[in-house]
Amino acid sequence: MPNPKLSELKEIFQKYSIVKQSDRKIVSKSGDESTWLIDSRNALMRPEALRLAVNIFWEMFEKEYPFQICGQETAALPLIGAIVLKSAGAGKPVNGFFIRKSRKPDGLQKIIEGEINNEKIILIDDLINSGKTISHQIEILKEAGKKVDAVFTLIRYRPLDSYEFLKENGIKAVSLFTLEDFELSLSKKRDEIRTNFEILWRFQSPNPNYFYRVPKSAPVIDDQKLYFGSDSGYFWAIDKKGGSSVWKYKVGWHAKGKSIFSSPALWNNFVYFGSYDGNVYALDKNTGKVKWIFMEADWVGSSPAVAPDLGLVFIGLEFGLWRKRGGIVALDLETGEKKWDFIMSEYTHSSPVYDKKCGVVAIGSNDCKVYLFNAQNGKLLWEFQAGGEIKASLCIDDKRKLLIFGAFDGYIYMLNLSSGELLYKFKTLAAIYSAPVIYENNVIVSSLDKKIYSINLDTKGLNWDYQCGGRAMTTPLIVEQSIWVGATDGAIYEIEASSGKLLSIFRTTERITNRPAYDLESKILFVPTYANEIYAVKV
Repeated sequence: MPNPKLSELKEIFQKYSIVKQSDRKIVSKSGDESTWLIDSRNALMRPEALRLAVNIFWEMFEKEYPFQICGQETAALPLIGAIVLKSAGAGKPVNGFFIRKSRKPDGLQKIIEGEINNEKIILIDDLINSGKTISHQIEILKEAGKKVDAVFTLIRYRPLDSYEFLKENGIKAVSLFTLEDFELSLSKKRDEIRTNFEILWRFQSPNPNYFYRVPKSAPVIDDQKLYFGSDSGYFWAIDKKGGSSVWKYKVGWHAKGKSIFSSPALWNNFVYFGSYDGNVYALDKNTGKVKWIFMEADWVGSSPAVAPDLGLVFIGLEFGLWRKRGGIVALDLETGEKKWDFIMSEYTHSSPVYDKKCGVVAIGSNDCKVYLFNAQNGKLLWEFQAGGEIKASLCIDDKRKLLIFGAFDGYIYMLNLSSGELLYKFKTLAAIYSAPVIYENNVIVSSLDKKIYSINLDTKGLNWDYQCGGRAMTTPLIVEQSIWVGATDGAIYEIEASSGKLLSIFRTTERITNRPAYDLESKILFVPTYANEIYAVKV
């Protein structure tokens, strides 16, 4: 027998939530126009719809009592609040809590708001489409030591068998309506996107600093170990196979919660990195013992670039002096002796890039300039004034003699390597906090506008762009014919380099702001998060 409450709720959704292209313009996440959209909030902000939804939920789940409910901001919040009130009125109070889309960077820095008890958990949401919002919550609750028992949604977009992750986790799913109930359908068959990855191990450095949502120390690997720095001041060498600590080294005191944002570089038995204690370190990569320390800076957030043929390592420096704010230094690889340096007017957080073929090293700075030097003797060859700060590294295209970089004005610049002349610039919609990479005849760049861009270096035309679910500040990683890039939605995306097509997504529970590392022999992807975690993922 039809449930009159369901029929009434359906009518409200049909009237207030189903929006067609004929009613108004609808823009999809990719920027294209959509033919329809379900604006569930427009119905759930009406007391009659919220009352009906909650009463139907209570009829379905009262027999499951005791339980607690949870959802992700923002659509689930009115449902959670209303169910908590309903349960109290029924004399069976239900505990409610919610999960943030991303961890709050200040205050108590929580990702889960409210208290969790030991009762079974029912996830609440208005809609389920791809399932990524639900999956994200399940993983966060797993890390909190909790298991989800059921998922309740108002409208389900796809057949139940599309949500394999629910079956794998033993979670039952209940939805009041499907798209067919509103005579809607998805416009095209969804391409198969891989989401099931085996996590071999996970390592976390203690006391991460959640305040800084920026690129930090990205991992590098050799045959046996993985190396990276952390917010707690420890520099780690981790066993690649098992994820256990081989050794760790503690740097000096650091200001404002910043410690090691510098990504390490390897050469022979040395590992090099900078720290916000003002030092540049060279450690024995096998033992963690100090080889040498360079101590002339106040802070070092830049990452080193090695030139084995010259016996030099280059790195950017920062100073607390009025007329001496930044610079670059060239140090002897084995002794740390300063060979040359150059002072700049603003902080130099950018990381240098060395080109052996041309014998040059380039670096950007917060003075919005890019500098090119003779790598051997430090002679300034030219400088270029961009329209914004350059925070990340650059790349050199030897085939076309181009120096390519992104800036905080949102432009990707392409300069003549010999003269510094601007040849072309491409506008993105937000600042660029990552280094570009070359793939065949294209340059790949991520931007804080949440997009990954592929630009043809010969025609200067856009090949494709891909919209991520969060801000993209990681330098892309090229693995065979794929691009791996992370975003602040906690996902790392595998994108087909030739087409921009999404191939797979691996999700973590924290923001991804650093470039991953990949071991070609074992086919393991090492995924870092801004919370100083490393996931070893079989791909």
